[in-house]
Amino acid sequence: MKKKIKVKGAKQHNLKDIDLEIPRNKMTVFTGVSGSGKTSLAFDTIFAEGQRRYVESLSAYARQFLNRMNKPEVDEITGLSPAISIDQKAHSRNPRSTVATITEIYDFMRVLYARLGTPHCPDCGRKIQTMSVTEMVDSIIKISDEGDEIVIMAEVVRGRKGEYYQLLYDYLNQGFAEARIDGEFKSLRERVDLERNKKHEISIVIDRIPAELDFSEKDQRRRIVEAVETALSKGRGSLQVFIEPTKSEYIFSEDLSCPVCNFAYPTIEPRMFSFNSPYGACPECKGIGKEHKRSDKICPECKGKRLRPEALSILLSDKNIVEVTEMKIDEAGLFFSNLDDELSADRMKIAKAPLREINQRVGFLLDIGLDYLTLDREAGTLSGGEAQRIRLASQVGSGLVGTLYILDEPTIGLHQYDNARLLNTLKELKEKGNTIIVVEHDEKTIMDSDYLIDFGPGAGVHGGEIVASGEMPEILNNEDEDSLTLKYLRKKKKIPIPKRRRKVKAGTPKIKIRGASKNNLKNLNVDIPLRRMVSVTGVSGSGKSTLIYETLYKHLTNVLHHADKKPGKFKEIKGVEYIDKVINIDQSPIGRTPRSTPGTYVSAWTDIRELFATTPEAKMRGWKKGRFSFNTKGGRCENCNGYGHISVEMHFLPTVRVTCDECKGKRFNNETLEVKYRDKDIYRVLSMTIEEAMDFFKDTPWIYRKLKILYDVGLGYLTLGQPAPTLSGGEAQRVKLSSELARKDTRNTLYLLDEPTVGLHYEDVKKLIEVLQELVDRGNSVVIIEHNLEIIKSSDYIIDLGPGGGENGGEIVVTGTPEEIKSKAKSRTAKYLREAL
Repeated sequence: MKKKIKVKGAKQHNLKDIDLEIPRNKMTVFTGVSGSGKTSLAFDTIFAEGQRRYVESLSAYARQFLNRMNKPEVDEITGLSPAISIDQKAHSRNPRSTVATITEIYDFMRVLYARLGTPHCPDCGRKIQTMSVTEMVDSIIKISDEGDEIVIMAEVVRGRKGEYYQLLYDYLNQGFAEARIDGEFKSLRERVDLERNKKHEISIVIDRIPAELDFSEKDQRRRIVEAVETALSKGRGSLQVFIEPTKSEYIFSEDLSCPVCNFAYPTIEPRMFSFNSPYGACPECKGIGKEHKRSDKICPECKGKRLRPEALSILLSDKNIVEVTEMKIDEAGLFFSNLDDELSADRMKIAKAPLREINQRVGFLLDIGLDYLTLDREAGTLSGGEAQRIRLASQVGSGLVGTLYILDEPTIGLHQYDNARLLNTLKELKEKGNTIIVVEHDEKTIMDSDYLIDFGPGAGVHGGEIVASGEMPEILNNEDEDSLTLKYLRKKKKIPIPKRRRKVKAGTPKIKIRGASKNNLKNLNVDIPLRRMVSVTGVSGSGKSTLIYETLYKHLTNVLHHADKKPGKFKEIKGVEYIDKVINIDQSPIGRTPRSTPGTYVSAWTDIRELFATTPEAKMRGWKKGRFSFNTKGGRCENCNGYGHISVEMHFLPTVRVTCDECKGKRFNNETLEVKYRDKDIYRVLSMTIEEAMDFFKDTPWIYRKLKILYDVGLGYLTLGQPAPTLSGGEAQRVKLSSELARKDTRNTLYLLDEPTVGLHYEDVKKLIEVLQELVDRGNSVVIIEHNLEIIKSSDYIIDLGPGGGENGGEIVVTGTPEEIKSKAKSRTAKYLREAL
């Protein structure tokens, strides 16, 4: 196997025909200012080519899509392994997706419960034992007085697709005249047509026995015994009894039946524990746990547990599968490790393989500081960093070797305390014989890597080159290698500590929160000083988002903006009279479709379309600004509906977007593109970076002002028409911040930000701090949930939560200026802040 991955002539996006070598079986960090080309090389070139080659190795069906998968603009890549990309963008919002399902822990739990769980009767709670033929016959005789006729059946098909013509014909030849098919009794002497692609339930009628017979007579009892024995042989150990005309139905099984309630389990298999399968899901809510998809009310049938009663009545160590998924990851770890002591040696042999897989994945989640999450936590409620680390857990759990992992800022959302644990995990992954490429700005990650490749020197058109590369830590001492990143790493360049901090005195206006107790908050009291820059810090899961977003923001938006949100529990919140507006700027997407772009979000696009409508060509044709919109018919390309691409469903791989054949990705039809404003058509303007567009529109102040704000928050490298789904969480957040800054502020606005530094280089963080300080200088208040030490050390005031995550968090550890906090021994943040100051 080659020792290096060699890339020749990479020209994707802003990459300037670069050649480079990446060492295999090492951890390489790609760094550089935002927009310098790191992601273009890591994801859009190396990973895209790896995925394309993978499809090339598949069946003819898969390969038909290959010519539609755009080959990245690169001359050659050699030494490439199968590649796995773990980015920030793709986490599922599906309510069926949970921490346990993403990491595959739940799949192994289903196997464990199916093979080793002890069934109990859902009705009376008795432990269920297997039933003999004699016990079954006695039970059937007992229920015979419920109706006129006993129908004894053997289930032969359960939830499978097919026509089953031959199967039914074979049973007719064996002497069976009738079957119940999908709930209806049908004669086998007549042709039965079934839909091939529909799932069917088929039971063969073994015997119809009149209920008035005297079963104390030997011959009559013998008739039931024969029917039961035949049904058990045909039905693989279980049978169904149907009573006419009451239509009551019973299942009897050689395996599992309750003799008291006549309840019998169908065959216990892993799918019985899946809320995504009709055989496991609660029949009422179909496995969502709510009354219906858009409801907040829990399902009255399963009480939000998603599974059918049979699945919930199978216990392992006195817990059903849902009770285990409701545990936090650290509690679940103890539960699974204690099973070793509880299971007999024979049962341990069966449990060994699934338990090994579960313990490996749970151990990894603990290593990366996610012990505070519950296994049933829905994917849609996770932060970008949590989601990314959970997907990493599922990859690490799969134990691949010789794989190329490409990660996009895996440290986002992590406190420095948790960072070290994540880095140890990445090193373990490397030690197993994998190659790791990390796109990252975090200093600790860069310092712990084996190799550094620094992109720059600037962003967008000013980037796309490799400005420094070499082995770590040697490159730091090599003066021949120099770059902006290296200057910061060598401490020759620093983000300055503010010359003065805005003091917090007794008379400073404050928001006073009393008795906050949602999630893990422990009846918390805290004062948040206003007209200051405040950082809320603490390890992952310490309660920062619960306090600032769930409690404070939801209450303030109800009071100030007449919203109808349900805030977390608190006793009182005072000081609302000091502010007249609250703005929450989080990392959720600015739009889910390519129709949303930075240009449309800050309203610059409307102004640009109006400019095009004032051109002589547009006026002559009678076109208004709507003609230059890719959202409406008229000017857009109708082949792709203005998207610029067409989505191809791959069935076995993620959906692939391919450039539209008709407009070649330009989104507009040819007639619209004939109209020019200062020699540029509308598509060319859309393709400009924000920095280029600022120069182009410098004589149009109302457009220039909006673009300048995007540039000031470090987004000068984005294009005006960049589709929203391609933006990272941090980029989306800074676009939202720009949109708010473009509005006239009231000077009494409270801005709440959630990790705005995601995806930012030191130099960009410096710009962001200047923007935030200016906001506060104008009389506004800024509260930031943040782990970035540059932001924390630049704040006027810190509120540190913890001391740990989950149950061990939810308390105020310390509050005060950075200088006051750095000396506090009980704060986990203090240790790292001392180094930064």
